[in-house]
Formats: sequence, C-alpha cells, structure tokens
Amino acid sequence: MTTEHVPPSSGPGPAAGDADAADADARPPVRLEARGLRVGYGDRLVIEDLDLELPGGAFTVIIGPNACGKSTLLRTLARLLAPRGGAALIDGADVHAMPTRELARRLGVLPQSPVTPEGLTVADLVARGRQPHQRWFRQWSAADTAAVERALRLTGLSDLRDRPVEALSGGQRQRVWIALTLAQDTDALLLDEPTTYLDLAHQIEVLDLLRRLNRGGTGRTVVAVLHDLNQACRYADHLVVMKDGRVVAQGPPGEVMNADRLEEVFGLGGVVIPCPLTGAPLVVPGAPG
Repeated sequence: MTTEHVPPSSGPGPAAGDADAADADARPPVRLEARGLRVGYGDRLVIEDLDLELPGGAFTVIIGPNACGKSTLLRTLARLLAPRGGAALIDGADVHAMPTRELARRLGVLPQSPVTPEGLTVADLVARGRQPHQRWFRQWSAADTAAVERALRLTGLSDLRDRPVEALSGGQRQRVWIALTLAQDTDALLLDEPTTYLDLAHQIEVLDLLRRLNRGGTGRTVVAVLHDLNQACRYADHLVVMKDGRVVAQGPPGEVMNADRLEEVFGLGGVVIPCPLTGAPLVVPGAPG
C-alpha cells in the first residue's frame, strides 16, 4: 500500500493504475435503514425508537461520545445484535429475517476487537472471507484465490501471508481482519472503529482504501464508526452524529459539524474551521478549563 495520502477532495475514483481499488463493474447502491429501532443490554435500553436511512453508495461515518449507541447501532444493522423492537433493513428487507449466507454475500462486517482463531496464518484467515461464496457443489475456485490475493495486496499484507496471525502486532492483525472483510467482496461494508491499534500513517492508508473502494466507480456503500472527528469529517460523504441513543444530526460534514454541535454533543469548546488541504471541517479544541 502506498504511504502517499491523496486528499478525498482530489476527485472521484482511484489513482491512475490503481485497478485493485475498484471493481470492473458498478454495484447497485445498498440502502441500510433503521425503523423504530429499540436495542439494549440487560435491563438498559441504549437505542429507543430510532429511525435512520443511510444513503446508498455513500461513505457514511457515525460519530458521538462514548456509550452513545453508535457501535450498538452498527452491530444491529450488521445482525450482530437482535433488536427488541423495530427493524434493521437492507434494501427494504429485514436483516434478521434473511438467510445468513445471503446476507453475508451482501454485507461485510468488521466488528470491534474480533477474536482471532489460534493456529491460522494470515492467508488462512483472509480466505475465510470467501465462505459465503462456497457451496457443497462449488468449492474453492480461481475467483476465490483472486479475491484473497487482491485483499492481501490492498492491505499491504502479501509479504506476511504465511505468518501466524497471533505473531503479528495489534495493528497488523487489524489489517488482516480488514483484508478478510474485503475478500468477502460484498456490496456494502460496515466497520466498527477500523483504525483501532493502527498508527497514524496506517490509519490514513486504511481510510484512503475505504474511500477508493467507495469512490472507484463501484457504488459500494461504506459505513464506519470513528472516534477521530477530523478523520470523520475528512472522509465522510454523510455524517451521522449520535448522543444518548438518538441521532442529533446527519448530512454532509460541512453542514453538520460546527462549534455549537461540538459543545452540544461532546461538551467540548473550540472552533471548527475549513481544513487548508481539503476544505472539510477541522475541529480545533479549546484550552481545557
């Protein structure tokens, strides 16, 4: 993977020669929705009567303070959590009523802190992303091999393909899980804090990669939970701001992020100015106290 960062505002599509970042054919935009969603843990409701429609073919980023429900929302859309009421939908179909294999061919999911099975190499784990495409009458194919090799290249892991996953650093392991999600080759990607454990250079590489996958003429829908407000504003087409289990605001970052919202949602003073490189909102926190 290249370490040169091309700002998102530099235009749609991958850089010249970056054929791996885009698929040959456009994908139909996938719409994800929550209707009257109620989700909780034990006796505590985290999300109550939430309605939300995420634009198909966009790069959506969900932000908000800790414990506001953003990861809970993502996990429910991904069918990792069952709602107590309402529904999570993909193109109008209830994700909790869809056959597992069908959903896995449409929706790739990277949860927080996934647990790595012991004894697997990098290539072995990435290859597991191809399981939704397997049948008893159709086992491993050349298309599966190509998808795995492409995912390894995109995440800069080709040279580590034979290394045991447990021998890798936390950042390298995170990239292996991202590669598994890419190998799944779905029309939509849901990623919960995909930059966890990564140093700044690799954070930018991963976000650039997701941006290219979204913008590379494919219409792939990408939804991510991020903590870094400036990265969220820099990369998102559509920003969703949550607080206390509800959506406070949503829309283009330039319309959503301002000093008043920074104070309202995060309890943080400061200013929001245009980034000198991209023009996206740039949060400059005020002095503490």
